[in-house]
Amino acid sequence: MHPTDHIWQNGTFVPWQNANTHVLSHGLHYGSGVFEGIRCYDAKNGPKIFKLPEHVARLFYSARALGMEIPYSEAEMCAAIEDTVAKNDLKAGYIRPLVYYGYGGLGVTPRKDLPVEVMIACWPWDKYLDADAVDIKISDFIRIHPQSSVTDAKICGHYVNSLMAGLAIRDAHYHEALLLDSDGYVAEGSAENIFIVKDGVLTTTPLGTILNGITRATVMEMAETMGMTVHQERFLPQAIWDADEAFFCGTAVEIVPIRSLDDRLIGSGEPGPISQQFQRAYQALVHEEA
Repeated sequence: MHPTDHIWQNGTFVPWQNANTHVLSHGLHYGSGVFEGIRCYDAKNGPKIFKLPEHVARLFYSARALGMEIPYSEAEMCAAIEDTVAKNDLKAGYIRPLVYYGYGGLGVTPRKDLPVEVMIACWPWDKYLDADAVDIKISDFIRIHPQSSVTDAKICGHYVNSLMAGLAIRDAHYHEALLLDSDGYVAEGSAENIFIVKDGVLTTTPLGTILNGITRATVMEMAETMGMTVHQERFLPQAIWDADEAFFCGTAVEIVPIRSLDDRLIGSGEPGPISQQFQRAYQALVHEEA
């Protein structure tokens, strides 16, 4: 039994079990691929893919960071994603476009004639973090240094950094890891951006060491609509402990309050009113109820 029946691969729909790639694909060996995580919601007028053009634009930005030319236009990729959702009759779930260097040579620097492979899969997916409020731990692994890569590109190889942070807490009681930057300031979770709330003002890490999250941008747009102030500035972990509330956001996680950091409760230890307000507003937005 497969989550869905078909995967779009290089312009053709293939059965889930037949979507294969060569074991000597460059992307498999060196992480030379880029991807997006996109959600589809069962909205009032049928399935709605949230912020599809923004996700596809970031996919192309990430590809350019690897010198990779996607063999389709942004409009064609958007249409292929919509077709994949329709082909699988997916009402609500997760969509994963992946672009990677294929088979044709294993030198570390990709040759100009390496094929660029493209696939799109989708499947039903509910919560990413299975808790109403999460307990997190500061990771011993720092976020990738901004001079070591193009850190705001969604490159497959970057996620080894997140994977190591996650593995370190896999058998503990924490739901997620929090990565700091090389100077000890808060960067982001392994797959989420972070906001803290103090006296009704939101603060989030500025771009530079983090992924330019589409949900992060959506939260800031909602905050402006609500008349709330958002500061983009670096802050230390102490600011999280001193905050009234904190929450993670991201396409997969959506918006989830943070209950504790390193076993120290944040605020009352319960989901705060502003975090809950953003949760409700976000769900209304993605389901077209706003």
